[in-house]
This record gives sequence, structure tokens and C-alpha cells, in this order.
Amino acid sequence: MTQKKAPNAGKTTADLIVRNLEAHGVDHIVGIPGAKIDRLFEALEDSPIRTIVARHEQNAVFMAGGIGRITGKAGVAIATSGPGVSNLTTGLATATSEGDAVLTIGGAVGRADLLKLTHQSMDTVSMLRPVTKYSAEIGDPAAASEVIGNALRAAESPRQGGAFVSIPMDVLNAEITKDYPLMGKRSFAKAGPAPEDEIKDAAAAIKKAKKPVVLLGMKASKPENAEAIRAFIKATNLPVTETYQAAGTLSKDLQSRFCGRIGLFHNQYGDYLLQEADLVIAIGYNPIEYDPGLWNTKPDRPIVNIDVVPAQLDNAFNPEIELIGSIVHTLKHLTREVSGLSNGAALDKILELYRASQKLAFEKAKSTQQGMLHPLEIIKVMEDIVAQDMTICLDMGSFHIWHARFLDVFRARQMLISNGQQTMGVALPWGMSASILNPAQKVISVSGDGSFMMSSMDLETAVRLKSNLIHIIWVDQHFNMVRIQEEKKYGRDAAVAFGPIDFAAFARSFGAKGINVNSVESFKAALREGMETQGPVVIAVPVDYADNPGLMDPLPALTK
Repeated sequence: MTQKKAPNAGKTTADLIVRNLEAHGVDHIVGIPGAKIDRLFEALEDSPIRTIVARHEQNAVFMAGGIGRITGKAGVAIATSGPGVSNLTTGLATATSEGDAVLTIGGAVGRADLLKLTHQSMDTVSMLRPVTKYSAEIGDPAAASEVIGNALRAAESPRQGGAFVSIPMDVLNAEITKDYPLMGKRSFAKAGPAPEDEIKDAAAAIKKAKKPVVLLGMKASKPENAEAIRAFIKATNLPVTETYQAAGTLSKDLQSRFCGRIGLFHNQYGDYLLQEADLVIAIGYNPIEYDPGLWNTKPDRPIVNIDVVPAQLDNAFNPEIELIGSIVHTLKHLTREVSGLSNGAALDKILELYRASQKLAFEKAKSTQQGMLHPLEIIKVMEDIVAQDMTICLDMGSFHIWHARFLDVFRARQMLISNGQQTMGVALPWGMSASILNPAQKVISVSGDGSFMMSSMDLETAVRLKSNLIHIIWVDQHFNMVRIQEEKKYGRDAAVAFGPIDFAAFARSFGAKGINVNSVESFKAALREGMETQGPVVIAVPVDYADNPGLMDPLPALTK
């Protein structure tokens, strides 16, 4: 399609903003236009940046968050004034709490109307400040480069998160009369290793410990950090557990040192490992992932915290030693100090129990209902068919616990999980982001039938983008994560049931391929068909959740 040249291209604040984004290396912008922000979309028509129109602003910022999580560079979303901006809130809260770099830009009424009760007037800067690292308004064209530059630096600097910039319509449309510098290309200073004396103190504590354990958190799964962590584990032979968001940090050759993932419920072998440890080495861990009051049952036990920012102190997470700086460089120095440790095998019995329990769970897994699949039957098929270079994006629900506990992945950032806000609806937008960044590689996204309907309108966007993804829906006609917890607490469920949907027909109505399955064999066939299909494929799987209460059952070793 021939691009139309905007009359004032190169002369408005909108154009200056776009040039800052170009200078920063932004390749994609996701959003929905409106009268208060349309000048920015017009300026983007003359830019090499690809503009992607979403069907809901929340999904737009989810897509930007997916780009931020996968690349480490800020994904960008744009929304119009009023409810357009307020719809960004959940996505920004998710990005900020989970360490994903995102810049959002929102339209606003003209400066003269900002304090009036007029159409779509709203103090969006104040509204979004609690869920962002940076929230500001461009009050004059002269400030455009400054605000965009600072917003990008805030989004991408440790610990990464969301940023919001509001632009009144008259400022956005204003002609530029001076040649202002571009500040979007500026990046934050790279951190070096933690101080050498502190690294030596940590090494001495690790050598002294008889049962040290490594706990990996969300920042561990950054690809560069994961490489350094793997070298550290190979050199020390220490046992490892990880949060859900750290999935894929360890490589397959280190599987024997892995004791599973922990989160939500204190009942895993990773929890047992931490209970028995006399020293915990936390790497890239954020308490929002898994409350330290659950896993740290010995608050007086020493913790070594390795991260890019100091810990937010907690009664149950008060590190004795903090190594703050580049995780990569800090670990390289620490690895040299502790290489050849002989105390890594003290907890091997727990690792053996973990592996045996995983094997037994798969052997016992079988649906008791005709035409339905047990969760582990689904995951076993995925493990057999899904290649390790594919990205897997998970929504929130009881199905995500099954994946987090039982699906093996050995590539950093291979499995994306909402582990801080536990946000429903992220899987499909994240899947589209992964496909945008690597269009030749198939992407798997997974939702429950509840969470899928929270973002399903953007299945049309996936069709329009020809997203190379397979979206698997676990169907049980309930908000099942809520259901199992209600039944545990009250002996019954409440307000969790909803009606059936023919998801194959639903998908076809959007122009995607839709497949309903009712057996392990038909699921295998559907996955293979999905692998061979270009464009989005939706597979609906009826799930037998009879074993779900077991997700919350106590581990006997933890009740001693």
C-alpha cells in the first residue's frame, strides 16, 4: 500500500517523537488510534517502524511487554486519551512487577482542557504512576526528546519495567521551530561486577556452608545471565531450584542438579531443598515471584543475594551478603573463587526424590473421563512434539501450574509466565510478539477457556499478522484456579462456572484454523497439523482436572 505523506511530516512534535523512537532502534509499535493521538500514527506512516493495530489496548501493552521480555529492549504501545489510556493499566502493572521493559504513549486533551470536565479528560499521569517506573507528560514540544529519552531509560534500566508518557493533543500537533537533539538513542550505563571484597565474602560463605542451595529468579532467565549461571553450576555442582519465571535457565546437561520450580503453594521438592539448606544463593530473585515467607522457613539462615538492584528487605528475605552489579560479571568472578566445591552433593537425596516423583506422576497420569485428557497427558504430548527452540507462552490458571512443574525447557526465556501479577490474558499477545520477533519459528501459546476469552478479540490480529503460532485452550468451563482454592478453603466453589464455546468454530470465524480434540491421539494429530500450518491454529482440549486438588496437597517432608 502506498504511504501517504503527512502535510507536516518532519515538523511536528509527533514527528520528533517518532525520530527519537527510530534512533532508539524501535522496530514495532502496537496500538489503537483515536482523535487525540492520531497525529502520532500519521507520523509513523512515514517511518520504517512497523505499526501494528491491535483490537484492545490491554493486548497492545501485553504485546509490547512480550517484546520487552524477549529482547530486553522496550516494547512500545500507543493508546488514545481517556479509556484508551486507562486500558493500559493492567499491562503496565504486569510489566513493572515482572521486569519487562515497556514504553506506552497516550493521547490527552489539549492543555487548556486538562483540568476541565470535558470529553476524555483524565489525569492519566497520576493514575499510571503507581504501576510504572516513570510517568510524565510532555508539556511543550521542547520537552519531547527529553521526556521520551528519560522514559526509555527508565523502562530499560535495572530493574526493567513500564513507562508512560502523556501528550496533550495541541502539543502533539505543534510545529517544531527548532532543531532539538534526539535523546531516544541514549542508553543507561552498563554495570560492572559487584565489589571484589564482597565477592570474596560470598565465596567464603559458600565454601563454609555444608548444604548450599541456589535459588533462581526472574532475572536469572535473561539469556546472558543464564549462560553465566550455567557455568557457575557446572563449576560448583550445587543443587538448584527456580521460580516459574526462571524457567529455561538451566541447560539439559545440568538436569541432574535441578530440583524443580517453586511458586504459589509451599509443597514442592524445591521447597524441601530450601528447607534443608544452610545457605541460599538467590540469583535474580524478586519476592513478588514467590513470597519469601513461604519458602524461607529459617529467617536466620544466611542468604547471598546476587542481583542488579538491592533487595527490597523482608522479614523473611534479609540477605546477609548482597552482590549488586552485573549478574554476568559478578558470577564470573564468583565462579573463579568457588570453582571445584565438594559440598554440592550433600542434598542429592532430595534431587533423587524429585526425579522419582516426576517419573511416577507421568506414569500414573490418565484421564478418568471419556473424551477428556489428563493435564500430564497433554504435557507429555507437548514434550514429545514441541522443539526446544520454540517459545511457549502461558496464561494464568491451574494449567500454568501443571506446565511450570512438569514441562522441561532448557532455553532461557523459552517459557514465558506471568509470575508477579499472575495476569490472565497474556498468552495470545505474548505469542504474537514472539512470532513477530521470529516469524520463521513456530510459537506455542496456552490458555484456559477463561483466560483465552479475556484477550481473544486479538485472534483477528494474529490472523492479520499471519502469526506462526499454535494456541492451545484447556477447556473445563470454569475459572479452575479459583475453583480449587475455593473448594480447599470453603468446601465448595462459588461464581466460577460459565457456558460452553465451540472454540474451533470461534477460531474459524476469525480466519484461523480451529481444531477440537477428544483424545491423546487426536491431540497429537492436531499438534502435528498445527506445526505444518502457516498462520494461527487454535486447538481446544477438554481437560480432566480430577487431580487438581493434588496441586495443593502438602509434601510430607515439609510437615516435619
